[in-house]
Amino acid sequence: MTSPAVTRAQALAHRVRVHGLDRADVAVDELAVWDLGLQDSPAGSAAQSLAARLAGQFSAVPDLANTQRYRTVWGTRGAPIVVHAGDVASFAAALWPIDQVDAISRLAGNGQQFRKSGLDPIEAIRVAARVMHDVVTEPMTKGVVSTEVSAIIPDEYITWCRGCQAHHLGDQLMRVAGLPGGLQLVRGATPATLERIDGWTGVPHGQAGADGLVRAYLRLYGPAVPVDVGAFLQSSGKAVKSVWPDHLAEVRLDGIKAWLPEEDVDDLLAAEPTTGLVRLLPRSDPWLLARDRTLTVPDPAVRKVLWPAIGWPGGVLVDGEIAAAWRTRAKGKRISLEIEPFTPLSAKTKKAIEAESAIVAASRGTEDLAITYLS
Repeated sequence: MTSPAVTRAQALAHRVRVHGLDRADVAVDELAVWDLGLQDSPAGSAAQSLAARLAGQFSAVPDLANTQRYRTVWGTRGAPIVVHAGDVASFAAALWPIDQVDAISRLAGNGQQFRKSGLDPIEAIRVAARVMHDVVTEPMTKGVVSTEVSAIIPDEYITWCRGCQAHHLGDQLMRVAGLPGGLQLVRGATPATLERIDGWTGVPHGQAGADGLVRAYLRLYGPAVPVDVGAFLQSSGKAVKSVWPDHLAEVRLDGIKAWLPEEDVDDLLAAEPTTGLVRLLPRSDPWLLARDRTLTVPDPAVRKVLWPAIGWPGGVLVDGEIAAAWRTRAKGKRISLEIEPFTPLSAKTKKAIEAESAIVAASRGTEDLAITYLS
């Protein structure tokens, strides 16, 4: 059977709807973006991402500090993500490494330590998780946790930190071990502060549910390929293929084989670009975390602006295309919203940006926000 052909325009139009950016009448907790958690870096980004999907009303965003409904944890790639409170255990099991090679990938720079030593990186994560859980008996800053854990954990799991000029628990090992150790981040706390998740039943016995994460990625970013899913999970296409879920459909996206859940094919094939859609997306919005960046942003010069080595800006989404970057800058008591267009913006689009800027203003607790166009 020949795989159906799909265009880039169809893929992006479909993605707009799946991401909830069309602001269809969907309850906040039913948005598909929850399936992978909402990244919250810098702090407050998750709330802005929700507001962009909720008729542009920041007041409609629920209190993400309510731990009866939500938890903020170190999740995918060790980044802070907000998840439904009832999902923390399943996220911990699903993010558990698939095998030792996968564990080394997820440990990033710390992974080389285990590659060179031959030590089992999965056991290192397990030991670190248990020790961190034992140490954190009350809210404790990340630095204090690192110091106390480093004094207890076996020496072979300690690494040299150039920044601190000291030996201590590696940052990424700490982040990867935090959730399976039953720890969450205290929202609003500076510096980063950890506390126990009530009722935690212990470190996962093994990997379970990674296929669900793969399916969630293919739902949100499909059609996609294994290497993109692997990059999102800080893993590899090979590891992802080993947990590839059933009931996927193959299509040809601009001639390349790609996959998405079977139930989404009809919507994909019928998708048409939305007109008049303008959204201000924070820099860690799910839309900007897609790993097929050559699809979402074909121009390499634009990609360079959107994803520098450090300090990503937000993106202005116009009808499925990132048409500009944005940042906020404090000028005395006023906040300036600086827009860097990648293409000429119409008067209608600028008016929509002004309306959407209310989300940014509310998130910063001000009504005094000026918009500046850099070109």
